[in-house]
Amino acid sequence: MTLEFQVGDYILLKVSPIKGVQQFGRRGKLSPGYIDPFRIVERIGVVSYRLDILASMSSIHSVFHVSMLKKHLSDKEQQRVLDAPEIELQDNLITIEIPVCIIAREDKRLRNKVIHLVKV
Repeated sequence: MTLEFQVGDYILLKVSPIKGVQQFGRRGKLSPGYIDPFRIVERIGVVSYRLDILASMSSIHSVFHVSMLKKHLSDKEQQRVLDAPEIELQDNLITIEIPVCIIAREDKRLRNKVIHLVKV
């Protein structure tokens, strides 16, 4: 199964952490795995795409294999509303939690203490 993108989609470009290759952003452990969202300008063949890259990156070829690309999700696609139960807060912002049922009990022994563990 190959990934497919449409012309006009925004994607992230995977960058290589190999020495001697152009660096993007920070170096070392904090170097990014993917950079900037780029717009797909054209589909070339079955598995390659031409990207609208920045002028500052003119030393990089603008055609990339699909394995180097990852779909960029806009903020609206990333924000999902989950169904959460209503939570009642008191004036001092404390909630009252009522356990539904106790599944398991266990006593954990340390050197001089016994800790009671309860799975709810």
